[in-house]
Amino acid sequence: MTMLDNDNKEGQSPPSPTTDDATQQISSPSSTSTTAGGDGPPNEKRKRIITPPTTSTGSWESSLLPSDSSDSNDPEKGFEHDGEFELFDRGRGLNRRARHDDGDDDDDEEQSPRTGKRKPRKTEFSYTAEEERVVVKKFDSKVVVFMALLYMLAFLDRSNIGNARIANMDSDLQSDPPNPQFYSYALSSFYLAYLLFEWMAILWRLVPAHIYVSVLVASWGVVACLQGIATSYPVLITLRFLLGIGEAGFTGVPFYLSFFFKREELALRTAIFISGMILIAAVLTAAPLATSFSSTLAFAITSLSSHIPIAPWRLLFLVEGLPCILIAPLAFSTIPDSPSTAPFLTPRQKKIARFRLPKSTPSSSSTGSSGLIALKDPVAWVTSLIILLTNLAYSSLPAFLPTILTSMGHTPLSSQALSAPPYLCSFLTVLVTAYLSDLCRTRGPFLIFHAISSCAGYLVLSLSHPLGLEPGSWIRYIAVFPAAIGFFNVVVLTIAWNVNNQHGGAREKGVGFALMQVVGQLGPLVATRLYPDQDGPYYTTGMGVCAAAMGGVVVLAGGLRVYMRSKNKKWDGEEKEMRGEEGVQLMDTTSRRGEEGEGSGFRYML
Repeated sequence: MTMLDNDNKEGQSPPSPTTDDATQQISSPSSTSTTAGGDGPPNEKRKRIITPPTTSTGSWESSLLPSDSSDSNDPEKGFEHDGEFELFDRGRGLNRRARHDDGDDDDDEEQSPRTGKRKPRKTEFSYTAEEERVVVKKFDSKVVVFMALLYMLAFLDRSNIGNARIANMDSDLQSDPPNPQFYSYALSSFYLAYLLFEWMAILWRLVPAHIYVSVLVASWGVVACLQGIATSYPVLITLRFLLGIGEAGFTGVPFYLSFFFKREELALRTAIFISGMILIAAVLTAAPLATSFSSTLAFAITSLSSHIPIAPWRLLFLVEGLPCILIAPLAFSTIPDSPSTAPFLTPRQKKIARFRLPKSTPSSSSTGSSGLIALKDPVAWVTSLIILLTNLAYSSLPAFLPTILTSMGHTPLSSQALSAPPYLCSFLTVLVTAYLSDLCRTRGPFLIFHAISSCAGYLVLSLSHPLGLEPGSWIRYIAVFPAAIGFFNVVVLTIAWNVNNQHGGAREKGVGFALMQVVGQLGPLVATRLYPDQDGPYYTTGMGVCAAAMGGVVVLAGGLRVYMRSKNKKWDGEEKEMRGEEGVQLMDTTSRRGEEGEGSGFRYML
């Protein structure tokens, strides 16, 4: 990049033109100049870039870029727009550039002539909105959808134990004398490991993703298959514990997605992953899809097992665990560690992916103490408590929904059909809410709205007995919808809120996310105690506790938003004082940095 000689004498600062002046300079056709000296050949057309001052006392600079079409795709020479000039904010451009420096690109550095040390090269890089959309679509189709597929396979492996029990697993593994608690122990061992190893979300930062994911998928696939050769319940309980360890490490996917997507794009991608959406020709929900597919596959396997000398439940474990083993090598070869290493991107697209995310990829600059600092962040703790309370309410749904449907006098088949609508509406609403939340670039208002609706649904359920409603009343069934829709949306939005608002680099975000996962998993442990059989069919106490939990979410989310807003105002004042009114008006970076949320210009996403 060739800098024009300044007409002013050395040591004198030219008057700073206004923004309108700068716009006028670059919009004028006369801004296209020719030069017979410098780095370019005579009469070469060049594109003028006007750079505003980075401080209120700085000077405006201009540079000329070659307009040769052969260089139009060179990131270091800018992006060509025929007949147009672009205004680059050097303060903003260099800030974004510095945030992306991770030491993996020698072209990003130059040697200082005075000190001989290497330092980041002061360059700008531009790209069109269409180019960025292409990159985002590739991440959606190659990363998000693939992760959702893996999640569905994980769901199959954890849920098939119920179908195995129906296929006479209990009689083959039961001890003599039989212990009726063994099956419950097998279920609990999985969730115990899930709770104890949620901290593995940090490993997404420490281990390359393609290695980490492929090892996880292969491990839980092998363990799922080994369940098919279990000789006793103690062996099965041990294998279920190991399965829980493998799947616990996979819960850090929303944190991993933050390496590829902007803060205002993350909620929708988290929703797609959590709901397990596989977008091919239609929108399907993974939890219902996985449940129905698991049941259908189980029926087919157990039917075919009569022709094979293997117990049906053993064949079920083997067949449903095998796909994970087969897909693990594909995960190793296709999953990118960061935007810069995505094998499905061109070199220019990799640079676009890196530049569009200020410091969103793993950073080697993080230190061990930075993780401890993240544990002191109130955002991490409040979002952890929100997930805990929401999981408490969520885990109660399977306990009381079948009771409501049975009390309504429906047949088992009809009850299953009526169990699906609350889940289907929940997952579809999650996608819509996440999209709107990303569009508005805010989490709190949507989260609070859904928490209030969930609280209202549980209040109706808890007050149905005092109000004289029948256990199978349609009012009770309808109240399930806002309760379920509410807490599913709260989970998705809280996860995105947590990742969006962690200070620093990837390590800090990983620690904050892991804390939320560990604390949040305590909710289901409490929820299992809320619905004793003697409280049926109304479960008034349990419903009241869930209503109070969602009310607590409203208070926590509202308080957190007030805290974030006050911190943003404080940082705005400090930055305005430091840079001066003129610099702030010229650079207009407050809202931009509030969106990007990194570096000295960090702002919370409300």
